[in-house]
Amino acid sequence: MTRKYRVVIPPSVTKDLREIVAFYYETNQPYSQRIFNSLIERISELEVFPEKGRVVPELQAHNIETYRELIEEPYRIIYKILNEEVLLLSVIDVRRNVEEVLIRKLQRR
Repeated sequence: MTRKYRVVIPPSVTKDLREIVAFYYETNQPYSQRIFNSLIERISELEVFPEKGRVVPELQAHNIETYRELIEEPYRIIYKILNEEVLLLSVIDVRRNVEEVLIRKLQRR
């Protein structure tokens, strides 16, 4: 039997997803829907395969190895495995300064 993890999507990640969809919605609604669906599909994979993602290199450089990521171009889905849960931290556009965004989010925790 396959082990299932509970994926926890905090309000900050819901906000990330809303901002991504809103960014494309006005100019290309079908694309915004495709992006949303593909991100949700990747996030759903974490229920069964949470260790699928790699350790986040920018955090690893700071000796933080508890966060992993899945890539869904052009986004990175950042998360942490906690016992039977997968806690999402952020969905970040790869064109941003990912290290800065992640360090700022972790400092708020």
